[in-house]
Amino acid sequence: MLLIDKLCYYSKLRYVNPGEKFLFTVIAIVFCIISRSVITAVFVLAINTILTVGIGRISGRRYRNMMLVPLIFLLISTLAIIVNLSRTPFDAFAIPVGGWYITGSISSVFFGIQLILTALAAVSSLYFLSLNTPMPDILTVLRRLHCPILLSELMMLIYRYIFVLLEIAVNILTAQKARLGNKDYRTSLKSFSAMISVLFIRAMQKSNALYDAMESRCYDGRILVLSEASGPKKKHLAGILLFGGVLLILTIAKKQGMIL
Repeated sequence: MLLIDKLCYYSKLRYVNPGEKFLFTVIAIVFCIISRSVITAVFVLAINTILTVGIGRISGRRYRNMMLVPLIFLLISTLAIIVNLSRTPFDAFAIPVGGWYITGSISSVFFGIQLILTALAAVSSLYFLSLNTPMPDILTVLRRLHCPILLSELMMLIYRYIFVLLEIAVNILTAQKARLGNKDYRTSLKSFSAMISVLFIRAMQKSNALYDAMESRCYDGRILVLSEASGPKKKHLAGILLFGGVLLILTIAKKQGMIL
């Protein structure tokens, strides 16, 4: 089982209605994208952290490590926006290199910070949904939103086969290590290519076996799963409306130039 799935099944918010969590996530992401505000991003990031770590009881260390992955990617990708190579120094910083300057402007630095915080807030919203909601509950919400059946069925099968292929890959890697299949770089490449080829063959065999099993159980094109979540609660809906109202006020203030 993947780490995210383990965490979501231990979360204290697991049995909260998935539609409420889905609505909360959509509102947070939409307002982050529309406002592009530093204040809005920090607010969303703080609320998601409180809900996931404080109320959901997800490990703060694990949550921090998971947030570091997109943060590192964002820092590297925004260097192209912040850092420039120019003969004329800009107002934020300037490092002379021969007749050139590695430099950047205050506006580009602020735009980079704004971009990083907005993306992190959106990612934290997705983490809130994925760390507190099992996959069957998410698929239940998509069905209620009249998502195409083919898409939801493919999501379920792909989700299932992630675990199947991971288990097969781990077993193959363990067998290769036991036989010194990674003793040097050349042997590692050969072992990796062999694992990929075997994994592809096993995937085809497993898919055929799964389809035969589904057909023997009168599969009619729909995979039905049971949801363990409770119904919507008024206090949760009121909290989501309050959260959306605050984001709306912050977005309007940003558009009018009242906040960053």
